[in-house]
Amino acid sequence: MNISVRWLNHYLSAPACTPEEAELTLMSLGFPSESRTQLSDGDSVLDLEVTSNRGDVLSHLGAAREIAARTGRTLILPTITSSQIDSTPATSLIRVENQNPEVCPLFTARVIRDVRIGPSPEWLRVALESVGQRSISNVVDVTNFITMEFGNPCHVFDLHKIEGGTLVIRYARDKEKLTTLDGKTRTLASDELVVADARVATSLAGVIGGADSEVGASTTDIVLEMATWDPVTVRRASRRHAVRTDASHRFERIVDARTIHTAAERAAAMIAEVSGGRVCAGSVEAGVPLTPGTTLRLRPERCAELLGVGIGADEIVRHLTPLGIRIERRSGEPLQCTIPAWRPDLTREVDLIEEVVRVRGLDTITVSETLPVAVRPPQATETARREIASVLTGLHFFEAVTFSFTTRDTALALLPMGMSLIEINDERRKGEPVCRPSVLAGLLACRRANQHAQVRPDGGVRLYEVAAVFGQAAAGTTAESLQLALLMDVPIKGKLARVEELQVGVNHMRGVIEAVVRAVAGTGQPLEVAPASPNCSGLDPRAYATVTFNTSSLGYYGLIAADVTAGHDLSWPVIGAELNLPVLLGAYPPRTAVVLPPAFPGIERDVSFVLPETVRWDALRAEVARHTQPPLEGATFVGTFRGPQVGKGRKSVTVRLHFRDPHRTLRHEEVDAPVAALVDRVKAALGAEVRA
Repeated sequence: MNISVRWLNHYLSAPACTPEEAELTLMSLGFPSESRTQLSDGDSVLDLEVTSNRGDVLSHLGAAREIAARTGRTLILPTITSSQIDSTPATSLIRVENQNPEVCPLFTARVIRDVRIGPSPEWLRVALESVGQRSISNVVDVTNFITMEFGNPCHVFDLHKIEGGTLVIRYARDKEKLTTLDGKTRTLASDELVVADARVATSLAGVIGGADSEVGASTTDIVLEMATWDPVTVRRASRRHAVRTDASHRFERIVDARTIHTAAERAAAMIAEVSGGRVCAGSVEAGVPLTPGTTLRLRPERCAELLGVGIGADEIVRHLTPLGIRIERRSGEPLQCTIPAWRPDLTREVDLIEEVVRVRGLDTITVSETLPVAVRPPQATETARREIASVLTGLHFFEAVTFSFTTRDTALALLPMGMSLIEINDERRKGEPVCRPSVLAGLLACRRANQHAQVRPDGGVRLYEVAAVFGQAAAGTTAESLQLALLMDVPIKGKLARVEELQVGVNHMRGVIEAVVRAVAGTGQPLEVAPASPNCSGLDPRAYATVTFNTSSLGYYGLIAADVTAGHDLSWPVIGAELNLPVLLGAYPPRTAVVLPPAFPGIERDVSFVLPETVRWDALRAEVARHTQPPLEGATFVGTFRGPQVGKGRKSVTVRLHFRDPHRTLRHEEVDAPVAALVDRVKAALGAEVRA
């Protein structure tokens, strides 16, 4: 941003700020000067480096406000000179239709009649040329002056070239043509915003004007547009058409709608002054209601704590008020700070504290020769993550770090139902333009790379990764969550996987999940696994289950669908799982119970129940637990058998019953009756039979 020191001094009280003082002051406030150039007329120009969050300093008023705050000078706002008024209301000459207020929060139009287009006065031409602007005509030069003065870009149309006397803010029609002020004919896309008349587009909104409505020597009546646009929409159009303008540079950094009216009045008055025109009464506006100013609380004690120096409320007010921050003070309460419209970067209390020290001067903060260090144990979440990594490493898993982007086909296959993809438009990521909706997308690509490198360790490849996933909910809000993803090969012996081998692979993954949960939550914590329909098309519905931990949804695991593995060129099936990492971390530290070892031996009895295929192990376990009473301690799963011996649609589930008396040694005949009673209850409840 080029800043003319002579121009800058118009907004500062005496004494005049020298080029050296202006440069050093702005640099100390966080705006490095790339260069200082001495002009032949005695003026000096500073080339300031302005960060993307400080669009307010892309103007001479903004830079002057910063200098005034640091040096104690008074900021002098430009006066709006009275101009000759045309009694004709602007609403009778121009109409505005804002079809997309979500990307154009405010559009204003003022009409100036009987203008005479010609050369600019000397003061205006010199001011623009001092910051590298070329003088075009008196009317156009005013719009450029206002952009450099207030930071509010504006544009002028020839009123009589606007078809139908209507300006329409709308999205461009796909492949609509627009000839811009630089003489190039551009083909527009349907996601680009334009200002159009009743027939065609007349400018690319926020970026560059159109040639068809350009102000020229024959122009007598003009429409002054001043508006604000969605930064993302402007940035996308600017990059796509490779057009970088002063307007787009500022709109990309947010121009608040509340700053428009003052700048527009100043621009209209100046145009009337330099062109001899008359400003029509009123303005035509379309958009959404202006938002009230944001109010933040600021605790002086918190400011002193963060900065390490004693700063009272009086000093805080003295530093923040010149920046345009209105402060309300109440005894014994935090300061209530109302943020000005030109500072959208101030959103938190710590931002205000940063402003205090920035204006006060970073060099006023003393640096201790030693740093106080307090030794504390690692955070519980970090310890839990290390424990998870240790368990998975012990189970032969390798940690992977993959890209956050994936192909559209892979993303669609792993996209949870009810969500939509988040895509980016970037030439560098043409092949993978989608933010991953599942960490398994990266692990599948990693597994493919291992296969192509002929990596095949005993037991297969096992991978895990902790990473974020992204999606868009139905309401249009972005959803992001942190997941622990697991991927492991199914251990097969031949070229094709048998059903039994797939079952073994699924059971292995369940065992891994149980080991992870035990590591962070301890033994005996409720972990429920339930078959379900997959949450996406990329998982096989024959082998998919949800996992619930302590009534919270933990995630899922299952067999990756054959078309997905084929799409990744994998030669064998793989099992995937995704677990909600915050739920796991929240269960840490593990809870365990210490009990004395039994003093007397126990007795175990195996019972094989023949059950319908639809009866799950959880149901059988729950039924046994419901009737568990001494001397029965509990039951464990032994195995499942399927075959013609038990009949079609049925299975044999073997349960091991554990009996023990804490005070003496049991005799085998003492457990016969409890076993028989339990078997009868399971038969009645689940329709089971006992296999001999």
